[in-house]
Amino acid sequence: MARTTSGRPTLFVIGGAEDRVGKAVVLRRFVRLAGGRRARIVIIPTASSFQDEVVEAYTEVFTRLGAPHLSVVNPQDRADAQDPDAVALVEQATGVFMSGGSQLKLSQRLAGTPLGEAIHRAHDRGAVVGGTSAGASIMSEFMISMGDEGITPRQRTSQLSAGLGLISGVIIDQHFGQRARYGRLMSMVAGSPNLIGIGIDEDTAIEVVDRTTFTVHGRGAVFVLDCRAADSDAPDARRGAPMMVSGAVVHSLPAGATFDLRDVRLIEFVEKHQDAAVTLASSQA
Repeated sequence: MARTTSGRPTLFVIGGAEDRVGKAVVLRRFVRLAGGRRARIVIIPTASSFQDEVVEAYTEVFTRLGAPHLSVVNPQDRADAQDPDAVALVEQATGVFMSGGSQLKLSQRLAGTPLGEAIHRAHDRGAVVGGTSAGASIMSEFMISMGDEGITPRQRTSQLSAGLGLISGVIIDQHFGQRARYGRLMSMVAGSPNLIGIGIDEDTAIEVVDRTTFTVHGRGAVFVLDCRAADSDAPDARRGAPMMVSGAVVHSLPAGATFDLRDVRLIEFVEKHQDAAVTLASSQA
């Protein structure tokens, strides 16, 4: 059975719109975690409405980054997700990658099926399970399946659905800063304060190891929203009203930050953006 170099359960959760044509820092890290030149990667384009184009794009970039063995698994319904050949490909993979699109498609076609169970087993044995955009949201036990965007959290304008449950105790949102999704994630976490919110910017990823800690990669930031000690009017306000949330803790984590999900605290920060000052100075010239 195929193994990664570490053998530790690893998720690689990308906020969407990752660089595929330049240095591809985020995807390069995924390929490395999958075994580099020994990698066996399964691409799952099911969430997308442009599946052929998605397969072509990721085949090109993973090949360029040195992954020698690529396969495609693309269930079109729950019956397809029982295909033993598809399950076998995942069982032999060192990396599984789920594309963007509609996370509800992934929930409908993967969760609770033999293929979904094979993804769980792959994760348990140390294969890296990666996903971008919708493929990021599906990884948590509960996911935001729809909701209004904007900075202000509002009552009852978003919806939670069941995800794959590869990581529990969190809600993951993506395209976070670029699509102003702070409000919808805060409203979800304030309404379910036992869950921690993780919002990931584009071209940014978290590498989650042993289901307990994550490290940030890429050019954006990751926001962690903690409402465990917050006050909220979530049970009372009318639909669409601005939500009152007081006492929430917000962490903003760029590349190089390592975070403990059990204690919900920063463990370490190693500066990874030495060129940021140069870029800023150039833009102000």
